[in-house]
Amino acid sequence: MEPEHSPLQIFNTSGLDLPFKNDEAAFLLDVVSKDQNCLYSFVELVFVDEPEIIRINKEFLDRDYVTDIISFRYDEDESNQEIEGTLYCCAQRIAEQSKEFADSERQEFLRVFVHGLIHLIGYDDQTPEEKSEMTRLENKYLSVLG
Repeated sequence: MEPEHSPLQIFNTSGLDLPFKNDEAAFLLDVVSKDQNCLYSFVELVFVDEPEIIRINKEFLDRDYVTDIISFRYDEDESNQEIEGTLYCCAQRIAEQSKEFADSERQEFLRVFVHGLIHLIGYDDQTPEEKSEMTRLENKYLSVLG
């Protein structure tokens, strides 16, 4: 299921076990890349705890609260053919959300990952319309896993 040379690196300093397999995440990255006609050259998926996500949120976005994901894109390639970025995810928050949304932890962790990948492409979720489009894409990509 995993692409031969995946640009995805996964790190987990959250203290929680991740409820998905690395090859599932790599497969989803490949699915998004092909469907969006973009290329991820380097994606770092980093799971952290609540204090660390708050620190990142404060330091870089001037926000003082827990969030599920913060996406940073590093490249300046407007053609989206060399996307580089880091997705900081709060594992505890994602686990809580899975209960709030009555979804499996696996599904919610992978949804948040896909959400971050879509952000790296350039999608935003500031308006109801943008949020709806991102949710539609998340559902579309997650449906390939069954």
